[in-house]
Amino acid sequence: MRQHILLILSLLLLPIISWAAAAPPPSLAVNAYLLRDMNSGTNIAAHKQDEQLAPASLTKMMTAYLTFDAIKQGHLTLEQNVPVSTKAWKAEGSRMFIDPKIPVTVDELLHGLIIQSGNDAAIALAEAIGGSEEQFAGMMDAQAKKLGMSATQYRNATGLPDDAHYTTASDLVLMAESLIRDFPLEYRRLYSQKEYTYNKIKQQNRNRLLWLDSHVDGVKTGHTKAAGYCLVSSAKRKDTRLIAVILGAANEAMRASESQRLLNYGFQFYESTLVYKKSQAVSSIPVYKGYSKTANATVAKDLYLSLPKGDYARVKATMTSKQPLIAPVEAGQAVGKITFTLDGKIIDEQPLIAAQKVGPAGFFGRMIDSIKLLLQ
Repeated sequence: MRQHILLILSLLLLPIISWAAAAPPPSLAVNAYLLRDMNSGTNIAAHKQDEQLAPASLTKMMTAYLTFDAIKQGHLTLEQNVPVSTKAWKAEGSRMFIDPKIPVTVDELLHGLIIQSGNDAAIALAEAIGGSEEQFAGMMDAQAKKLGMSATQYRNATGLPDDAHYTTASDLVLMAESLIRDFPLEYRRLYSQKEYTYNKIKQQNRNRLLWLDSHVDGVKTGHTKAAGYCLVSSAKRKDTRLIAVILGAANEAMRASESQRLLNYGFQFYESTLVYKKSQAVSSIPVYKGYSKTANATVAKDLYLSLPKGDYARVKATMTSKQPLIAPVEAGQAVGKITFTLDGKIIDEQPLIAAQKVGPAGFFGRMIDSIKLLLQ
């Protein structure tokens, strides 16, 4: 179907306060990192973000995700007691200290998994959902593919070392985004808690940013000798949420400080601007052979641009439509695209969809439009 420009916006988008150009990203003493604006999906800063590395306990984000999903599907309840196997009881590494002789609920295990980073909690939940940790790892891989985590492979629910267990900073950002987006209530309820007591043993959350920055509300720490010190953190200031991934820091203090530097860089030098809200009419597109002569074009979700502060004032938008657009047109049908440029370079493209259905016109209306199309 031939394309032609429906509308070119020569006007600059809404101006904002002018700032100096963004400073270069900070140099961080880690193996890999990634900073993303969740609103727009824009990577603000990155280093070796696609290198496959050991995730350590960052693995437990997927364990939690599948647990939340099992609760949502009705396979588990928060109040349900979970059997504690010998394997879970004797798990090595960090633990919440569950005991086969003491009943433990799904909710308690989630607290132990997320706040205390308990490997025993991870195994108990994996066995409750998948029957065994090995089968659960297969479920983790399947979910990773659904989320677009194409460079990730799981072999356990804990993140304990295994050469065939790996991920990337890019995939970990997708994992964090999915957790926050798909289970917002559970995320808010659990991930910002600073400590948890189980079996009379109080343990603090290892995410030190929860004490250092009031805007930080998660997400997960990890550490093994192979992985180094790792942290996926998220902070929200006003309407902007940033997600930072740090892999392979030298120690716990460096993990926190480098994560804080990355988040501060994003908030100081970048801004996320809402250009169009979901279902907002972006343009009116001609429709042939329909009971309406036009259809409103819109975006499928809120459309944000994340740019260095001051750059948004120079952004231009160009909209193109699929022509001829012939009825019937279904609501949600792709009808064009919107392209954003900055200083002549494309910075983003998003599809435009029909905001409403346009059914076919009567016989004479269709005949008249057929003649118009022939004469074009």
